[in-house]
Amino acid sequence: MVVGTQQDARSLVREITAPWKGKQGGVIPVLQETQKQIGYLSREAMEAISEELSVPLAELYGVATFYAQFHLKPRGRHIIRVCRGTACHVRGSAKIMERIMSMLGIEENGTTEDLRFTLEPVACLGCCGLAPVVMIDEDTHGRLTDDPAKLQAFLDNYS
Repeated sequence: MVVGTQQDARSLVREITAPWKGKQGGVIPVLQETQKQIGYLSREAMEAISEELSVPLAELYGVATFYAQFHLKPRGRHIIRVCRGTACHVRGSAKIMERIMSMLGIEENGTTEDLRFTLEPVACLGCCGLAPVVMIDEDTHGRLTDDPAKLQAFLDNYS
């Protein structure tokens, strides 16, 4: 969902928080659903959650920054995860990461301006036999190289 205004965010948050008003344990599920709907936890959404659940804004930010699943900045439609595990590292995942960063014009954990891609390093994807491995969304791609033409063709599959 695209939330264009502060009022849109408040309206959405009111719907999400309604079942949790006056109950304990709603902060994480509300943050999860809000992020699912908006794509990230915007300042406007966090302020609305704080008001609707009567939870201090600082406490919400404490939860959102503690758990890696929450994001406070917009993310791309497609999440690229480059494995940094030992097998992938030995087989060139660092070069693949460098090449993708160069091709997309972003840094690690960065998002392209058009919100098409977010690039993240990960400790291990558990696919050592396919090293080096990159995941885009839920798709696993193994035995990759840093060949720019092949990587470009690979990225072009995700519009």
